[in-house]
Amino acid sequence: MFEEGTSLKAKYGAEKVYDFSLGNPNIEPPEKFKKALKKTITDSTANFHAYMPNTGYPDVRASVADYLRGEQKTNICGDDIIMTCGAAGAINVILKAILDPADEVIAPAPFFVEYNFYVTNHGGILKTVPSKEDFTLDINAMRDAITSKTKAVIINSPNNPTGQVYSEKSLIDLGLLLKSAGEKYNRTIYIISDEPYRKIVYDGLKLPSVFNCYSESFITTSYSKDLSIPGERIGYIAVSPEASFKDKLLQGMALANRILGFVNAPALMQRVIGSIQGASVDISAYARKRDILCDGLAACGYEFIKPAGAFYLFPKTPIDDVEFVGLLQKELILTVPGSGFGRPGHLRIAFCVNDDTIINSMPGFKKVMMEVNNRHTK
Repeated sequence: MFEEGTSLKAKYGAEKVYDFSLGNPNIEPPEKFKKALKKTITDSTANFHAYMPNTGYPDVRASVADYLRGEQKTNICGDDIIMTCGAAGAINVILKAILDPADEVIAPAPFFVEYNFYVTNHGGILKTVPSKEDFTLDINAMRDAITSKTKAVIINSPNNPTGQVYSEKSLIDLGLLLKSAGEKYNRTIYIISDEPYRKIVYDGLKLPSVFNCYSESFITTSYSKDLSIPGERIGYIAVSPEASFKDKLLQGMALANRILGFVNAPALMQRVIGSIQGASVDISAYARKRDILCDGLAACGYEFIKPAGAFYLFPKTPIDDVEFVGLLQKELILTVPGSGFGRPGHLRIAFCVNDDTIINSMPGFKKVMMEVNNRHTK
């Protein structure tokens, strides 16, 4: 879709193509980031660009931990943090450290499509479990999916592609389920909580801490979305201070960070984000875009659950989702079929775009819905 968008923009003009295909933040990074970047670039300290520990600069990890103690309400320290090449790098590092061949990793669907590749990268098997109709966790379905080979559950909240946020109760229930299953099969089953959209939540919502819901857990995140710097590939892993094998996990992941070829997270970006913990773009801008899109599509007859976070909408499609996406493409509207995320009959719309893109796309969205409805009434 990204390549198709580039081609269509070259043919018709960028302003006539409504590209909702990629979660590429369109809000500029905050001034605090830009000032920290300029200051860091001009630092003339000796050996400023030398090798560092695989886990990252100790002072940066300590800064991240200081912030997390407030955000996660947990007694975490810098030694529990590993700086990584984004959240994708973080998940791969964890999976490399914990998976044995043919171990199973469960993910509630819809899910970020690359989880499948991350798991198979390291000899594992991804098992997807349908979430409920409103995209919240289905604990009973999770229970049915657990076997003696289950090693971890990957959750993503706020969720890509739905924008759903998992409640504290559901995380506690999931933790109790994994604890019970771990005792049954005599193995530790982990939660990997993928949280790059944590700061992008709406309507005063507060996200729970997975560490306070289940001790055998990891948090992975990046600064790609909340600082609008996806190209910089900077994030981290945080390990629960109460994890049973914390020291061995940290040792294994420090080695995995290196042998996977990351070696360490980018030095320049580590220093920048270490000095601006808690900073983010103006989230109200995404809230405005969400409301413009939801109001417009509701008026066109689309059915959806209004997202509580992230910058995606996941409406139902009245026909096959791939066919529906193809019809939208004829109107120069680029979206992604829900089947790619493990939930057919939906489409993903990334609303991290200019307001005018959303507004000007509405006639096309309406035209396609009317055509499909008219086809069914004939």
